[in-house]
Amino acid sequence: MKNKTFNRQKIVIVFFACLFIFLLLLGRLTWLMVADSVYYTEKARELHERERSIKAARGRILDAGGKVIADNKTVCTISVIHSQITDPEKVIEVLSRELELPADSVRRRVEKYSSIERIKSNVDKEMGDRIREYDLNGVKVDEDYKRYYPYEKLASKVLGFTGGDNQGIIGLEVKYEDYLKGTDGTILTVTDAGGVEIEEAGENRVEPVDGNDLYISLDMNIQSYADQLARQVMETKEADRVSILVMNPKNGEILAMADVPEFDLNHPYEIGEEYGSVSEEKRQEILNGIWRNGCINDTYEPGSTFKVITAAAGLEEGAVTVEDTFFCPGYIMVEDRRIRCHKTTGHGSETFVDGTKNSCNPVFITVGLRIGVDRYYHYFKQFGLLQKTGIDLPGEAGTIMHKKEDMKAVELATVSFGQSFQITPIQLAATVSSIVNGGNRITPHFGVRSMNKDKTQIKNFSYPVTEHIVSEETSATMRMILEQVVESGSGKNGYVEGARVGGKTATSQTLPRGSGRYIASFLGFAPADDPEVLALAIIHNPQGVYYGGQIAAPVVRQLFENILPYLGKMDYNNP
Repeated sequence: MKNKTFNRQKIVIVFFACLFIFLLLLGRLTWLMVADSVYYTEKARELHERERSIKAARGRILDAGGKVIADNKTVCTISVIHSQITDPEKVIEVLSRELELPADSVRRRVEKYSSIERIKSNVDKEMGDRIREYDLNGVKVDEDYKRYYPYEKLASKVLGFTGGDNQGIIGLEVKYEDYLKGTDGTILTVTDAGGVEIEEAGENRVEPVDGNDLYISLDMNIQSYADQLARQVMETKEADRVSILVMNPKNGEILAMADVPEFDLNHPYEIGEEYGSVSEEKRQEILNGIWRNGCINDTYEPGSTFKVITAAAGLEEGAVTVEDTFFCPGYIMVEDRRIRCHKTTGHGSETFVDGTKNSCNPVFITVGLRIGVDRYYHYFKQFGLLQKTGIDLPGEAGTIMHKKEDMKAVELATVSFGQSFQITPIQLAATVSSIVNGGNRITPHFGVRSMNKDKTQIKNFSYPVTEHIVSEETSATMRMILEQVVESGSGKNGYVEGARVGGKTATSQTLPRGSGRYIASFLGFAPADDPEVLALAIIHNPQGVYYGGQIAAPVVRQLFENILPYLGKMDYNNP
């Protein structure tokens, strides 16, 4: 009797213990199925779904006339999924043969235990279609996009190019990355526990969103003219480099920017056979030099083209008038330093207008000294020369200028005629534009607007303008003086029949002095009374004749002879 009672107690204890465990498990199961259902469903989905990216098409870049200058070419990405491969040897043989890859390299990827392994990107669509026709289990052929530039070298340093993932690397491609790049989509396929795709389950797709198109001010017709002239003068003068800038001085829109030699945008990593075999570090250094845009990334001594700024500051300050007369004996003494004029025998007596036409150094040194360091620095700052232009390209260099406290009479004298400091070509063009356009400091730029493929979402770009950096009176006077420079002064080789052209020549010697290396340049604008186009040509280290008035002015003249009729800016009634 006693044993029966004991056994019954044990049974009851075991029963309630089992009941407690059952209830505990039931509670846990309920918690997992209800409270944590979303979490574990997501985990299960991740375990059984394979995700592949669908690349979004990058936005196109179009010029001022609507020409597509950066487009997309359909290519394919070949990948393998290890768990879905049923005949690995055939996969290795086909992919290595068709893609011209080492069999060992393909084998390593095929045999690697991973969700997906990329074999090769940027495969021509025809090749991708051929591989797809083999119908190999575990081999995925996904369409992708590769950037394509129909004009190849034209405006290469402006447009820039993209990398392996279609991301901007340099130029406008990287500056407007946020507008041009799209949002990638995905393909989701369901697999069993072994990772094999379940065909009956189909696939889910999240469609990609294409990037927005970018419309820019660059005109490929004008760019073509500029590029041809730059290459021509570089060859005939055996120059190191030639830069030509063309812009609208009223609003800062850049119509052309050539900096030859340029590079092929469709093959940006080719360095040429002349470099031979080099280390990877040296190769990258060479590429950086090839890609470098001298119009914005490099500074130089502007020489006499900078006399436009000194003249404008002097007129605005009242330090000089057009009637003022000067005497040039061929040099001027500043403290204990003798600074020569380019005409060593001197220009003799001359007015300020004549001094500008003659590009006379003593005249501009005198004007600079009349202004004085404090006020000259004031105008340097007022004209925007102490800050970057804000152009919508990466890597703009800043002005290299004496500190105000270090600028004495000699430094002021040399700066007055464009030596002993450095600026970028785009800074010079933007500043002179601002002086001759009525006195409004503009921001040079390419971007005009961005819109999606349906043209329903439009973003119009705007840029800062600083008004009245000089008075309208000073601006008009400068236009008049610079027109005379072209009509009968040092810039007469820039004269265009049927057009009113203003401009200024320059010839500067590169550092170190006495090296025999020069920079010849000419800055011109038209129509002279109401400028709508401004051009700057810079020839680095020309051989033989190196004077800006003789070799750079004719370049701008030829450019204007081509583009002024194209822009409808010729006055054929003006002899």
